[in-house]
Amino acid sequence: MIDPTLPLIDLHRHLDCNVRLETILDLGQRHKLPLPAWDLEGLRPHVQVTEPQPGLLAFFTKFRWMTAVLVDYATCRRVAFENVEAAHREGLHYVELRFSPWFMAKPNALNPEGVVEAVVDGVEEGKRTFDVKVKLIGIVSRSYGTEVAWRALEALLTYSERLVALDLAGDEGNYPGELYVEHMRRAKDAGLQITIHAGEAAGPESVWQALRELGATRIGHGVRSAEDPALMDYLVEHEIGIESCMTSNVQTSLVPEYAGHPLRGFLERGLLATINTDCPVVSGIDLRYEYEVAAPAARLTAAHTRQAQRNALAVAFLSDEERAALEAA
Repeated sequence: MIDPTLPLIDLHRHLDCNVRLETILDLGQRHKLPLPAWDLEGLRPHVQVTEPQPGLLAFFTKFRWMTAVLVDYATCRRVAFENVEAAHREGLHYVELRFSPWFMAKPNALNPEGVVEAVVDGVEEGKRTFDVKVKLIGIVSRSYGTEVAWRALEALLTYSERLVALDLAGDEGNYPGELYVEHMRRAKDAGLQITIHAGEAAGPESVWQALRELGATRIGHGVRSAEDPALMDYLVEHEIGIESCMTSNVQTSLVPEYAGHPLRGFLERGLLATINTDCPVVSGIDLRYEYEVAAPAARLTAAHTRQAQRNALAVAFLSDEERAALEAA
């Protein structure tokens, strides 16, 4: 269901939730960490989702060992590099990797500025090594509150020229977007684009707020937008990109099964909806799985997935020149 004449693009992939099981084991052994298991199959259920979780916060518990092994900046650099390598191995032409410096720094009391530097360096090394185009999106996590969000944002802005956008992610249900208006304004003033996790744990009102008050031009997940016809019309009219992540949404029980995912309806309504992975290692997937397994289960035809590929190229955070070069490659 992948059209080989179009670039293969992932716009919603969390670098810090995409740490290889082999890397977790290696770092655990090197640094004598108390991992829950010392072989791949033993570790897998502690890191990967094997059955739908009762909600988004339960899904988050799978991230524990992803960040517990980030004991120093060298490991952050390694994980960033391996994310680029993974994208190359999957055959991606372009990927936007997003990361939260506070999420990565907190378990081992690292400096968030040092984490940002390490991630930037690791991605740059990956780009030099592998034939894949990569851009970075910084994340401010709602889950730590507004003061920590300011600290994370300032850490990201020390490398603003190496980032393309800022995302607001985390606990949408308990930390509404209204708390982060000034954070997003600061990021926009620094020249960053805005994409917001919304319409995932909260309803359409969260998407409206992200658009009207946070300045989002793309929405992460946005599943519950389908509940509001006026919002759907707005998303089409204003050409807002939707970063759909089908398997993740099933695993967090946001939708009961693939067949109930609204992506087909989004595409048929004319929304600029795209297909993405979210947290590949946690979900046990890659982008090809989303196109070849999840998409048919979600009732998408080859025409739907082709349109999703076109949409990804249209809403990617690329210059017109970069977009044309990627399309021509």
